[in-house]
Amino acid sequence: MSKDLTNSSIDRKNVLNNNIAIQEVYERVGFYGIKFDGKYRFTKHQVAFFFEVDIRTIDRLLENNKTELTKNGYELYTGVKLRQYKQQVSDFVSLARQNEHVHDMDVVNMLQLTDTELDSLARSPQLSTFTYKAFLNVGMLLTGSDKAQQLRSAILDIVIDVLNQKIGGKTKFINQREEDFLPSAAREYNYRQEFTNAIDQYIDTNSFKYSQLTDKIYKSIFKENAKEYKQILKLNAKDSVRSTMYSEVLDLISGYENGFAKYLKTKSEKANRKLKLSEAHLLFLEFEEVMEATLSPLKEKARSLMASRDLVFREALHEKLKEYVNEVSSEDFDKFLGDRSMDLEKRIEENKDVFKRLKER
Repeated sequence: MSKDLTNSSIDRKNVLNNNIAIQEVYERVGFYGIKFDGKYRFTKHQVAFFFEVDIRTIDRLLENNKTELTKNGYELYTGVKLRQYKQQVSDFVSLARQNEHVHDMDVVNMLQLTDTELDSLARSPQLSTFTYKAFLNVGMLLTGSDKAQQLRSAILDIVIDVLNQKIGGKTKFINQREEDFLPSAAREYNYRQEFTNAIDQYIDTNSFKYSQLTDKIYKSIFKENAKEYKQILKLNAKDSVRSTMYSEVLDLISGYENGFAKYLKTKSEKANRKLKLSEAHLLFLEFEEVMEATLSPLKEKARSLMASRDLVFREALHEKLKEYVNEVSSEDFDKFLGDRSMDLEKRIEENKDVFKRLKER
């Protein structure tokens, strides 16, 4: 799915929140800053030099996008912090001029700064600085620069490479890499049993009652029935829908199933008979209305997580949830691509029976 980083703030956030991909970009692009206060920093002159634009172009970009750039690490140094930074630059330049082999973690590519600019830096009462993320942010916003366009292309390629390296191109079950998936799947399996038992006990025999009432739940939570969901995620006929769902969605489905099972029981016992499927459909509307205040915030969250994550991790757009698409947090990238997610593979191996039940039901 094509992404235009210059126009989409959400796409920019999703790249910059992906710390795993950002580290890989840093390794491959090879534009090093001076490490100060725990992060690599670049001056406005260095950024302009890299993108081969006039420094006034960077000034205009800052003026129009200051909030976004500040969030990603742009900072104006003054006072004590500026003096400390100047001293670190001075120390580095002295070291670099004495030792041609200093590089990597200890080296900044100071070729961008001429002696005149270094002298100007020494006398400046304030200094615009950019972290690596802010530098990339500039490249995502900057039009009219070939270097910026090349950087954007490289970033998007690297993001795809990292995703493929981490999950081997198998995005269908990326949800299972999260450590909360297994407990949620196990809970949902139990509540699903309660739900199907209630359908058996309190609704007249009808071969469509399980699928139709399940679809009622799906449409209430994320506006799609099972068939629509499978088409969007390009699932095979034998793929279990719920084995592809995120833990938060599974937890909400569990709540629906448990609540509606109790609702069916109460209504059937009050009527002293089994209910018709048509009555069950009407009762579900009643159940939704009664539970609206409780379920609405949970539905909002589930829709946003599902729409946003699927767009980033699976390149799957849920048309009916477009308004819920938001940025994917750094924590989510760590959940599904980071070291915590790798540990889950061992847990999956130890809990094969859980996945067997999920796929066979």
